[in-house]
Amino acid sequence: MLKSLMLCFCLAACALPSGVARAETHPGEAALVREVARATGKSPKALTAILDKAKMQQSIIDAMNRPAEAKPWRDYRPIFMTDKRIGEGVAFYRANRVLVDDTARKYGVAPEIIVAIVGVETSYGKVLGKYKVIDALVTLAFYYPKRAPFFREQLKALLMLPDNHLAGPIDTLVGSYAGAQGWGQFMPTSIRDWGVDADGNGHIDMRHSLPDILASVANYFAKHGWEAGGPVAMRAQPDGSPELPEINDFVPRWSLEQFMAWGFAPLQHTDPGREATVVRLDGPMGDEYWFTFNNFLVITKYNRSPLYAMAVNQLAQAIATQVRGSTVLQ
Repeated sequence: MLKSLMLCFCLAACALPSGVARAETHPGEAALVREVARATGKSPKALTAILDKAKMQQSIIDAMNRPAEAKPWRDYRPIFMTDKRIGEGVAFYRANRVLVDDTARKYGVAPEIIVAIVGVETSYGKVLGKYKVIDALVTLAFYYPKRAPFFREQLKALLMLPDNHLAGPIDTLVGSYAGAQGWGQFMPTSIRDWGVDADGNGHIDMRHSLPDILASVANYFAKHGWEAGGPVAMRAQPDGSPELPEINDFVPRWSLEQFMAWGFAPLQHTDPGREATVVRLDGPMGDEYWFTFNNFLVITKYNRSPLYAMAVNQLAQAIATQVRGSTVLQ
């Protein structure tokens, strides 16, 4: 009797209409597959196979909840401003100076900023991340509600990228816990929108092609409004306890002259009419105040943390000082 019931059950299951949805491996997976398939013509079966193999990893969520940028400046700065990282940046710049300078000139971006970005992001290509990109994006798109819309868009972009925009098959790509790839740690939408095939081989390779890597970083900055020769940040000296307007972002809205009227003086000579804003950082000796300009805002488009932007700026200055004997106008 039991065998007969089991046989009937199996036959009924086999007779289910083909349109009946299969159980999802990840919540929301089927809808994403339909969107990508419609937009690209890619096989839903192949897309589903890629997502089915991806694993949700709690360690990725844990890492998202304790970013380095949550540290105070006095603890964050020593991570990046070390003799080793500065020395390796100088060596990298000197070894690739023609390529770096040509790329910087083409895009109108300071060469030391390009070098500092790959220095802060991946120690000049030596630390590219240990997580499978597909695992990171699936985890954050489907299991991290706090930022799920952003990461769902990144996962969708990854699945939609043409093969010649990736450094290998999707399930082999390795990067950060946030799903960023290559020396410059580009997210999929950044590869799509600002990646450059600088070596002309028909591929955008953010992992193995130094021309592509440097050009993509420079292009990102150029397209986000980098001002050639412009300042990034400058120490500000408060006079007593000055009152400031409410500042909630890094957009330079007020002239230095206005800040001086409010009781903040620049510690070096510059155009009093230049627009700036003020950023306060928790330094080792207490509060540090900095005038920040348009180029600082542009760096925060790459990573929205003011600590990140300041670390890139100071690493760039240190590299420029040793390579050229003087800093750019900072």
